[in-house]
Amino acid sequence: MISNFSYIKVKSVKDAVKQLSGKGSRVMAGGTDLLGCLRNGVLEADKVVSITRVNELHEINEMTDGRLRIGVLATVTEVSENPIIMKRYPGLAEAALTVGSPQLRNQGTIGGNLCQKPRCWYYRGDFHCLRKGGDFCFAMEGENQYHAIFGHDKICAIVHPSDTAPALIAFGAAVRVVGSSGSRLVPLEKFYVLPKVDVKRETVLEPGEIISEIILPRPAEGARSSYRKARARRAWDFALAGTAFALEFKDGKVHKARAVFSGVAPVPWLSKEVERAITGSKLDAQTVSKAAAMAVKNVEPLEQNEYKVEMLKGLVEEQLLRLARS
Repeated sequence: MISNFSYIKVKSVKDAVKQLSGKGSRVMAGGTDLLGCLRNGVLEADKVVSITRVNELHEINEMTDGRLRIGVLATVTEVSENPIIMKRYPGLAEAALTVGSPQLRNQGTIGGNLCQKPRCWYYRGDFHCLRKGGDFCFAMEGENQYHAIFGHDKICAIVHPSDTAPALIAFGAAVRVVGSSGSRLVPLEKFYVLPKVDVKRETVLEPGEIISEIILPRPAEGARSSYRKARARRAWDFALAGTAFALEFKDGKVHKARAVFSGVAPVPWLSKEVERAITGSKLDAQTVSKAAAMAVKNVEPLEQNEYKVEMLKGLVEEQLLRLARS
């Protein structure tokens, strides 16, 4: 049962920040994650501040310098169907299209997808786990078949649930963070917090801060990108493992590469090993095989999730061969 809270709708980012300054205040966009967290007791709220009436946060538009601005209230469906995104950032469109079900994509926002809470059944359940102020992570020795194989450091084995975040990081996106002290632009790859840094936080957002927009640099001509995830069901399921790639080519070789994994770490996992394996080379079978092996070089699987290692290798190989043919 959800405890009583006050509900306020604001019409500007300034008003949102003002209303969120008090303790116990929560921001609401689409609400698909927040309401579940309140019901499950993951979060508490004295006040819920809806930003759905802030018109500029709904917009997706090209900036004068060629960058793309995505307001955080753009729905996941709008991101997947936007003509500019489909043409210039197809990997992002593909990632958005894999999120949840059509109903959730129509209601959920891109900002909410980036900031959603972990789906770990211990964190969402009646377990006083380390992330909720307890003494240890139950997944380390419990049911951990869906948990992390990278970045847990034997502290907390959640996996980051977003599909759009890995794709956005692959494209070098940044988010604008707004609070009472002003605003700042944060590279999305630095937005998320590993358990070894602070096990009780998922992002760098301070109390009362929100993100207002996502800024994407314009890709180079001829750039190629993709997103693919493996999941237990074709729809309405989170990634068991996933890959986001954004590649630039020159003279038939990979000139620049970004490789980011989903479903395997507490944050979207940037794989420098894969990037190094393919940069400066043609995407032939030998290079792709090497990259797939490097993708899992530093894995730390738990007792029940070692299957993710081969799954991730297969996804890396499949998607790189796809990009080589495109």
